[in-house]
Amino acid sequence: MHLKPFALDHWLEQKFSAEPPIEFDLGASTGPVWSLRDLLALEPGAAERLTGTVLSYTSSTGTEELRSEIARMYGAAPECVHVATGGAEALLILFFLAAEPGANVVLPNPGFPANTAVAESLGLEIRFYHLRSETGFRIDADEISARVDTRTAFVLVNSPHNPTGAVVAPADMEAVRDFCAARGVALIADEVYHPIYHGREMPSAARLEGVTVLGDFSKALCLSGLRTGWILERDPARRARFNNARAYFTASNTAVSERLGALALRHRDAIYGRARAIASRNLAMLDAFFREHESKLRWVRPAGGMTALASLADGGDGREFCRRAMRHGVLLAPGDCFGLPSHFRVGFAASGEKFGAGLERLDSMLRAASAS
Repeated sequence: MHLKPFALDHWLEQKFSAEPPIEFDLGASTGPVWSLRDLLALEPGAAERLTGTVLSYTSSTGTEELRSEIARMYGAAPECVHVATGGAEALLILFFLAAEPGANVVLPNPGFPANTAVAESLGLEIRFYHLRSETGFRIDADEISARVDTRTAFVLVNSPHNPTGAVVAPADMEAVRDFCAARGVALIADEVYHPIYHGREMPSAARLEGVTVLGDFSKALCLSGLRTGWILERDPARRARFNNARAYFTASNTAVSERLGALALRHRDAIYGRARAIASRNLAMLDAFFREHESKLRWVRPAGGMTALASLADGGDGREFCRRAMRHGVLLAPGDCFGLPSHFRVGFAASGEKFGAGLERLDSMLRAASAS
């Protein structure tokens, strides 16, 4: 098996070693960070209870406490939740189980780079449907339908979408679900940025029968250090397959992460509220920034999530633009990591209160380039 270099992660890893040092991380796709102290302060007695956590294996499906809290968000039964070691393991399980001889998967382009690499390494045929800037990066249900045949293992939809911030309208999600259900094709809804929206709130695809939903603590819940995700699946036969696969991978999560995850979900309104407030404030600054530099830069304003995809108006090299930004202490994510070489991704929540200063640094860089 050959795995091609993970260009996005290799680039973002530079924030730990770059010279000059990175002062403003505008490349990360996560939300505003929380410390352990801040998280424990949400609930009286939480710190003392955490010290009583037994440091042993947890159930391979997740602790009852954590699964119950996840299920409560969707109005589902706890047994419908399968916990994983991050959204990454949840996706790996799905791709691994799909990898039968001659099978194909239908994925968005652009999309999370690991999905393509893992599918290729497992010998799956990849059939892309395209998200285009001229249509606001919206999905085309007819294009997705045209990619599906009798060998399609699953269709993957990501909403809110990384890196574009596009969201799937309820009618479009229902149309894709109906099409897939009629043909016995699994529909996977990656909702790691739900419920962070910048305008109309969208319902979770979990409301639709037959849809498998992925979530995690890294994006909307802003707790990437917990390394915990989940699959919501109402089909018991599919859940059994997930559980069997996980037994060969990580087997279980850390007991501490699952205890902290349950605590976070009991106070999710506070966590989501902070993420929305910071993302909203920073997105307003990003609006002003792109208006100021509209002769040099283009973007489609994100409708959800905490990332935006921008491009150079002259079609120039997005990676070189990101290199220039790094020399000025600002980390962005090159678009070629997503197959879009004239683009770059901006994360507008992880840097929190420092985001405005990061934009000012980029503003100075662009003005200096114009003057020269």
